[in-house]
Amino acid sequence: MEQIRDVIIVGGGIAGYSAALTAKNLKLDYLWVGDKNFGKKTAKAEYVRNYPAFQGDGAEFIRALGAQKEAEGIVLTEKRIDAVYKEKSGFLLTAGDESFRSRTVILATGVELSASLGDEFLGRGVSYCAVCDGALYKNKRIAAVLYARGELEEAEYLATFATEVLLFTREQISCKAKNIRVLNEIPKAVGGGFRVEKIVTDRSEYAVDGVFLLGKTAPPSALCGGLKTEGAHVAAGRDLATNLAGLFAAGDITGKPYQFIKAAGEGCTAAYSAKAYLNAEKKG
Repeated sequence: MEQIRDVIIVGGGIAGYSAALTAKNLKLDYLWVGDKNFGKKTAKAEYVRNYPAFQGDGAEFIRALGAQKEAEGIVLTEKRIDAVYKEKSGFLLTAGDESFRSRTVILATGVELSASLGDEFLGRGVSYCAVCDGALYKNKRIAAVLYARGELEEAEYLATFATEVLLFTREQISCKAKNIRVLNEIPKAVGGGFRVEKIVTDRSEYAVDGVFLLGKTAPPSALCGGLKTEGAHVAAGRDLATNLAGLFAAGDITGKPYQFIKAAGEGCTAAYSAKAYLNAEKKG
């Protein structure tokens, strides 16, 4: 029988860790999913000035967090969540060909303030998930922009459906599939009418039926359908509840200030709110 968690926490940064730590203390059955090392932003911090009782740079901060994480027995599952689906009772989350279910979700994925390539075509030819949408492009010509070398496998997967995959990357790589054409060009824009019709680079333009952004963090609106957002951020109340019942948000994804201390506090609050939601569901 498929395991249904009390809460799945999405995001490997400070907000996600704080939520996982609090969920454990609240005796919730939780799953914490995200990248290792508490996020790239943390590692690059020159000096952490706003976190009580800590002095040092990002690398030292990560070591301190890692020691606490190990001592507390907090486990991070290193996967990238592709999509979060609201179901009649709870949520379905996908990571490649794997799926997970939970009664509540805490989004702590951070925020990318710069506009992504082809944001205006989300759901109309631009996708962040090869496994989710690859089959829609059977016998079509598509573009794949490789933001992370580790996502090359997704390009190979797309090649099993498409007649041709134009793979844009700055790296020198080789592919197994014969129908993948590697182009060392920089994509600048996605064009078309209602749906994607072309991708424009720094050297040329190519007619395509779809564009996949492989390894790029999906904006909240693309990650979870129906989620109310305010620009690049998720709209959340003081309890960090979103417009989708049972889904909470924490950290940079909820807006400024983009500070570790704020992220930690919101991770804690979101876990308490998830617990309160679960208690109310039981009584109802």
